[in-house]
Amino acid sequence: MTYAETLNWMFAQLPMYQQKGKVAFNGKLDNIKALSAHLDHPEEKFKSIHVAGTNGKGSSSHMLASILQEAGYTVGLYTSPHLKDFGERIRINGQTIGKKFVIDFISENRSFLEDGHLSFFEMSVGMAFQYFAQNQVDIAVVEVGLGGRLDSTNIIVPEISLITNIGMDHSDILGDTLPKIALEKAGIIKNKVPVVISEYQHEIADLFKAVALERNAKIVFADQEIHEVYEVSLLGNYQSKNAKGVVVVLKELQGFEVAKEHIQKGLANVVENTGLMGRWQVLQQNPMVVCDTAHNREGLSVVLDQMAEQEYDMLHIVLGFVIEKDLDALLPLFPENARYYFARPKIPRGLDASTLKIRASLFGLQGDTHDSIQQAFQNALYHASNTDFIFIGGSTFTVAEVV
Repeated sequence: MTYAETLNWMFAQLPMYQQKGKVAFNGKLDNIKALSAHLDHPEEKFKSIHVAGTNGKGSSSHMLASILQEAGYTVGLYTSPHLKDFGERIRINGQTIGKKFVIDFISENRSFLEDGHLSFFEMSVGMAFQYFAQNQVDIAVVEVGLGGRLDSTNIIVPEISLITNIGMDHSDILGDTLPKIALEKAGIIKNKVPVVISEYQHEIADLFKAVALERNAKIVFADQEIHEVYEVSLLGNYQSKNAKGVVVVLKELQGFEVAKEHIQKGLANVVENTGLMGRWQVLQQNPMVVCDTAHNREGLSVVLDQMAEQEYDMLHIVLGFVIEKDLDALLPLFPENARYYFARPKIPRGLDASTLKIRASLFGLQGDTHDSIQQAFQNALYHASNTDFIFIGGSTFTVAEVV
């Protein structure tokens, strides 16, 4: 098979969560454990850092990888979802996984993958672990896909774990309260493996402490430990919180020498070192166009607060959501004094643009519907003057169609 045919085959297997939502969530580790055994347990052949959380886990993972690269280490990075190409999920020192490796991995293991009914995400995780093991990375930063406790990445025993901000997202799967969601994220805390919590949240801090105590794991709340402000090349006020968690992880990480200059350079060169996209990403000037993948109340609140600080004559917002989002919680966050361009992300679980327009009008948000995100963006560009501001967001998939 070609690379494109291989990816099409992977996408056609048990549905990927990003496309289908809750129906694609396995909720078991049996398949990934079986695949690991079939591959001779590659996750045991490299050291790792495990990263979970509602907001900030992707940015934090890329920061960690960037800093460790600056310190001279060979660093694997596994994240999800991808924006443009599958290879973005699996990187070593910023370079995406080779297409030949993807083709060969599926070809060599296809019978096992089919017989075991493995999902897209499960085979992606197995592929990443095999890739890191074969390339003998010094350490891999592994981002949780969804939740933590039952996520396929949770077969690793890392050197240290990081849990970022906890917010209300995927509540149909993880639970309908912060403590329930936090308990799922806390599932990555391993016996005698230290854990860093980026942000002290009063409602769930004791829960994390209790789980850490039960598992004899040292726990550190980063924002109570670090008071210095670090400069991060990633735009977005929220990145300062992520940076604190990252810095504490590196201070607690044993067996790796990371100097202050490595931290400073790593934080200053995250995009260059890792290829990260979609976090307050400036796509052009005159008019200013910014996109951000924030897609839950906590993440969008911070992004929209930053947007309110910008100077412009008129605000244009290209907006698209997936169907399971709680619009009653999200739409009130958006400003009324903007022109909206509603569209459906090009995935099965994309929310119909007409439905979004009707729901948005209930909160005073006015605009037109469009047949695609790209069409909505082009329309925004047509109507915007050089001194206007265009924001694109609401979903990772909305951003993916523009970047």
